[in-house]
Amino acid sequence: MNGPIAQELRQRLTDAFAPTQLQIINDTAQHRGHAGDDGSGESHFTVEIESAAFAGVSRLQRQRMVNAALGDLPGQRIHALAIRARAPDED
Repeated sequence: MNGPIAQELRQRLTDAFAPTQLQIINDTAQHRGHAGDDGSGESHFTVEIESAAFAGVSRLQRQRMVNAALGDLPGQRIHALAIRARAPDED
């Protein structure tokens, strides 16, 4: 299922990083009934992104770059976001 928040995640990350790989995983079902589950079905996500923009950039800076690109989504409309960001040719 690809709801409106997942679509917005995809669009913002695509616009910011032109990723070579991008996977948006909705983890909300695993957290049903926990804190932060607002019943929308889109409160917890994992983002796996590969982009040349991350080459030579530390893990912490990559996290900051992704969060900056997502703007108000984390913390406002998304309760939890796991980020796995890598440059091409990294394992």
